[in-house]
Amino acid sequence: MTAGELIYEGKAKKVFHSDVPHVVIVEFKDDATAFNGEKKGQITNKGAVNAVMSAKIFQVLESEGIATHFREQLDTRRLSVDWLEMIPLEVVVRNRVAGSLEKRIGLKEGSVLEQAVTELYLKNDSLGDPLLNDDHIRVLRVVDSALLEQMRKQSSRINTILQHFFEQRNLILVDFKLEFGLRQGQLVLGDEISPDTSRLWDRTTLKKMDKDRFRRDLGSVEEAYNEVLERVLS
Repeated sequence: MTAGELIYEGKAKKVFHSDVPHVVIVEFKDDATAFNGEKKGQITNKGAVNAVMSAKIFQVLESEGIATHFREQLDTRRLSVDWLEMIPLEVVVRNRVAGSLEKRIGLKEGSVLEQAVTELYLKNDSLGDPLLNDDHIRVLRVVDSALLEQMRKQSSRINTILQHFFEQRNLILVDFKLEFGLRQGQLVLGDEISPDTSRLWDRTTLKKMDKDRFRRDLGSVEEAYNEVLERVLS
């Protein structure tokens, strides 16, 4: 498969046309950002870790009946995926208190939530990706109520699958972000699932094994990403 013209370049990925209709090539970058782009840097080999891990996770989800945009891993940094009509919402599923949730509700970091909390954010950099409720989504006409409910149910099912998957690898899935799109009217999981988009802690030590090591200047960022990938592939 041959990469063609660059379609889009974001903070962590480049998307190219391919020579196959309705298929694009996603190239993962080593660039790292945090706090809405206020902090910038690079994490050595991050692109390769995120590409390979995303490919594996998509395959796991596909085996459980979750439709994803993944088609093929082209090399260590590039995936071929179906072109989707992306829904401008980020779905964040939280199993424990961390990050912005700690600041908003005041519970201690690491507190186990009795049931998963699902949050919806508008994908809009100029507005800082604001947190929305269902009324906001209805007013903005982002998606209709039926599709929103489908996204919630799919996110809950993905959470159940991935919690079990990571638990088998001695990791806690603290929280994670999902993005969905439409393929011929069908809801499909897109984007990536990686240490960039998930909080993963070691079950024994509670060591952070994700992008928080970059956000908080905790050090050993590359080592944590590589260790997560080793466990995912085990």
